[in-house]
Formats: sequence, C-alpha cells, structure tokens
Amino acid sequence: MTDSETSRDGNTVPRTPPDAFFPEESGDGAKESTIAAIATAPGEAGIAIVRLSGPKAGALALAQFTPFSGTKETISPRTFRLGVFQDGTGQPLDQVLFVLFAAPRSYTGEEVAELHCHGGTLAAKLVLAELFTLGARPAEPGEFTRRAFLNGRIDLAQAEAVLSVIRARSDAALRAGVRTLQGRFSSRLRPLHDSILRLSGLLEASLDFPEEELPECTNEGVLRELSALSEALSRIYERSRQGNLLREGVRVALVGRPNVGKSSLLNAFLQESRAIVTAVPGTTRDIIEEVLTHKGVPLRLLDTAGIRTPEGPVEALGIDRANRAFEEADIRLWVVDGSEPLTREDEELASRLAPRPHLVAINKADLPLRTGPEEIRTLLWESTIVVLSAERGEGIEELKDALVRLWGNDASDDEAHNVSSRQVEELRLALDALSAAKGALSSGLGQDAAATAIAEARGCLERILGLSWDDALLDTIFSRFCIGK
Repeated sequence: MTDSETSRDGNTVPRTPPDAFFPEESGDGAKESTIAAIATAPGEAGIAIVRLSGPKAGALALAQFTPFSGTKETISPRTFRLGVFQDGTGQPLDQVLFVLFAAPRSYTGEEVAELHCHGGTLAAKLVLAELFTLGARPAEPGEFTRRAFLNGRIDLAQAEAVLSVIRARSDAALRAGVRTLQGRFSSRLRPLHDSILRLSGLLEASLDFPEEELPECTNEGVLRELSALSEALSRIYERSRQGNLLREGVRVALVGRPNVGKSSLLNAFLQESRAIVTAVPGTTRDIIEEVLTHKGVPLRLLDTAGIRTPEGPVEALGIDRANRAFEEADIRLWVVDGSEPLTREDEELASRLAPRPHLVAINKADLPLRTGPEEIRTLLWESTIVVLSAERGEGIEELKDALVRLWGNDASDDEAHNVSSRQVEELRLALDALSAAKGALSSGLGQDAAATAIAEARGCLERILGLSWDDALLDTIFSRFCIGK
C-alpha cells in the first residue's frame, strides 16, 4: 500500500498503514487472520454493524476512519467515537460510530472492532469491501462464535445456545436459550462429567494396576454410583428434550383418510387459507408445514396426504411422505370425518395410532354426526377426543390446549434447557452407555466391559461441553450460524 493516492478531485489523500494504530496488539506473529462481516440482518433499519475480529481488527477499522473530535490515537477501548469512514480515494462512504473491544475482553476473546453504519444494504457493504481491500478476510458462518469457543470465552454448549436465542420461536424458548447461554446447562452437566471421569479413572486404574493399594472397586459400589449418575442424567435429559422441542417445535402430523378436513383444519389453525381445500379426495399430495405458537409452545403443523390405497404414482408418493411424517412426528393428530361412519381405513389407522402419542379430532360437527366419541373409544379407549368444526372454527382453541397438554410441557418451567438435537442425542447415548455399564456388572461380564461403557458415556458429555472435539464437529455446528455471528 502506498503512503498516498490521488483522489477523484485530484487532491493527494494520505493512506494510513493499518499497523500504525494499536501496534502492540497487531503484527505478523498473530496465529489468526482478521475476519470481517456484516453482523446485522439485511434490509432497511436504524443501523447496520460491520464487525471485525482478529489481531488487526482495530487497525483495519481505523485506517479509513476519521473522528470528528480528537485523534485516532486517543480513542480508548469500549468508547464510541463518531466520524466518517472513507474509501481508498478519500471519498466518504458513511458517517459511522467506531468502537473497539481489546482482547481478551471481547465477544471472541480477540481484538474486536465495530463500525456502526446507517441501516440499509449499500453503505455497510461498501465499508466491508474497503476492509477486505485493507487486508481483512470474509468471516465464515458462525466464525465469530467459533473463535469465542476456541479462545475459551464460552464452552461449546453455550456456543450452540447462541443459535437457540437467535432462532427462538416463543417466549419460553427464548428464556430457556438465555439460561443455556448463561451456562445453566453446562453448570449442571459438568459435575456429572467429573463424577463419571472419576469413576472411569478409578475402574481403569484398578484393572491396570491390581497390585497397587487403590480404593476398593466392588461391583455393588460401582452399581450404586452408576444408578445415581443415571438418575441425575435422566433428569437433565428430560429437561433437554423438552427444551429441544421448545427450540425446534413440536411436530404435529395431521393424518387421516382423504377428504376428512385435514387441510381445512390447518387453515382453521392458522386463520388463513394456507392449504387448498376441495371436495375432491386426494387433493393434498405433498407435506405442507406451518408453525403456530400456542401458550409459549411452538407447534409445527404438518398437513399430509390422505392415507389410503393410492390411485396413481403421484398420490403414492404423497402417501409415502404422509406415512413418514406419521412415524417421525412427536404427536399424531388423527382427523376423522364425523359426518360419516368409520371405515376400514379408519380402523387400520387407529391400530397404528394406539401405541404412539396422538389426539383425535372429530371434524364436521356442523353436520349431523354419524361418528362420535363413543365410536372412537371402541378403537382407542384412552384417547383424548375433541369434537370440532374446521369450517366454522369451533373447537380449535380446545384442540390447541389439548395438544399442549399432551406434550406435557409447562411453558413457565424454568428448568428446561434449550439445546440442539445433537446435544439431546449425545445425552441419550450417554444414558445408554451407563445402562450398558450397569448391565455388564449385573450379568457378570466384568468391570472391564463396564469401564469401556463408562468411557463412552464420558465421551458423550465431553462432546457436548467441548472438552473433546474435532474440526468436523465444529464445522457441523457453526455452519448453521449466520455469517456475522
């Protein structure tokens, strides 16, 4: 970069080398490059924030920034300074606020600088392009949060909670996400990890060094510890599973034979014409998904094709997808045409519903009923049944309440952890491993097999907390983040 360049009006414009500011916190010895991205959503708004992180964050942001008062050298960390940011020819790009966060007291643990531009798309993009010209590189998805984890500012569970907060669909999900971000989930999981680690080390040491004088490891004592650990981990798992549903939404599959009113019910839920409704059976061929929040619980409503013997290859594809949604849903909402008698197809579907969480909605109550709760209970005697009219919107609120009750969540519960599906699966695997360890001891397989299973449980918790990780795991987690977070 030269010391000066000629501007569009012919004047000579000094170019300040980026290393001239905060030289003690920059230089070629840094292990990480300096990244930059727009940290706010696109579109018209009050402000658009361009964020940098890395050893030259402050120097790069200040290179083309001129404060309206004082000098660049007098700018202190965590102090906003108003000025103008210009391009390489000296032309102003925007009037901005500059703020610096010195390492390690920043979001990423590195030096972080922000330029607060006017909202919109052009000004922030031009400022970002100039920063790239000066030497910053584009941030990858989630790279700011990834650096915060790698620099020890947050653990991996807290890093994943950032996305929980951003994508929260209800007040309850937001509260649970914030609790996890503050470390509540990690603080409950770490003591369990430490106990499992201690037990694992004790077992392995007694097996590897039987001649040493170590604390006695009897099967009875290990079983007692494993039972206590399993009980504590089960409580965390249930709270995490509930929190994950708050995060992802409870999947509710609307199932039934054709022309019973599934699409009409979806429209009644949403109070808009989202799905096509006709008198012709088999209109719905693909899955229609919409999210509705009721009493703090996100309900992911899946309108499916009518389940029957298909009359063509296209309908067969729709029914295959309906059956897949039936299997994968958290709740199956069986929609029955109350104006007609039950059919063989209804009876076959009822037999599939019996062992799974479900509700029954008897639709078309605005017509004379030929199928009521008594007929349904001959097939599913323990089911919750709601009689309604999707056409008139009658019984819809009662059905929403029943769905939330069936899920069994108290949206005001302050114990739920808003965690990812990956974390829930790791907890489940850890529970399975502890159960396998108990089984090994109870069946006589020995402490060697138990120690292997306990080590597996420990590994699951370490992958949640970020005590054990690889680049592939981090790539999977942070690829779901936006560029500027």
